[in-house]
Order: sequence, then C-alpha cells, then structure tokens
Amino acid sequence: MTGTLFSLTFAVAAPFWALMILLPRWSGTVRVIRSPLIVLLVLVIYAMLVIPAYGEVLPAVLSPTLDGVRDLLATVDGAAAAWAHMIAFDLFVGRWAWLDSRERGVPALVMAPVLVLMILLGPLGLAAYLTVRTRWVRPAAARTAEPQRLG
Repeated sequence: MTGTLFSLTFAVAAPFWALMILLPRWSGTVRVIRSPLIVLLVLVIYAMLVIPAYGEVLPAVLSPTLDGVRDLLATVDGAAAAWAHMIAFDLFVGRWAWLDSRERGVPALVMAPVLVLMILLGPLGLAAYLTVRTRWVRPAAARTAEPQRLG
C-alpha cells in the first residue's frame, strides 16, 4: 500500500505542473490552477501515510533531533510521507509563483525552467522565482487592489 501511495503522489500532482509549464496561456489552466484544492489529493495521500504512523511521527516533530528525523525517514512509511509532504508544498508554492508571475507579466518561457526547478529542488526553485520576480513589478492597478489570497 505504501508503495502505491508513493507512486500516486507525484502522479496526481504532475498534471497541474504540466498545465502551468506546457499550457500556461490556456484559459483552462487559469481556472484549474486558481483553486488551492489542486493539492487536495496529495494531502489525502499524506494523511493516509501519516495518520497510521501518528505515534512515531508526533514525537519526531514535537521534539526533533537529527537522529530522530533520520530514523523516521529511514522507514518506508516515513520516506513516503516525506515525499508527499514535499510534493504538496512544492505544488502549492509552484501554484503561488505561477499565479504571481501572471499578475506581474513574467513571460511563460522564463517561468517554465523556474517551475521545473521547483519540481526537482523545491526551495531552490522558490529562490529562483523570488529572484525573477524582482525584475517584474506588478502594475499599479494590481498593487492598489485587494492583495491576492492563496485560498
């Protein structure tokens, strides 16, 4: 079961990444990616992995030590749960970056490699986007409007 959930984790997130990278100008992409619920299936997988192991996970996260986290991640269930955790957060951050980049007018060809970097090395992709976004200032009308909400 854990192996199946591990395999499903990226499989359920991949279509959303594909939309943002390969079809950034399609109106359907905007409708789909605007919803924060795109991470829901990955969150369900994460819950299915973490809830049964709650007794082992809770001590490791309440009072983390390097050895404790290493031991948790060294298990099949721990590694699968960590993978789902990363995929969910990477997708949510990628969603935010993609929406923010559209608002700022960042070209899709600039965003595509940034999004790929987010998929592969999440925090480095975020750092790349934060660097890219400094070059594109939101239009004045967008700055005075209500701030974009993630939810």
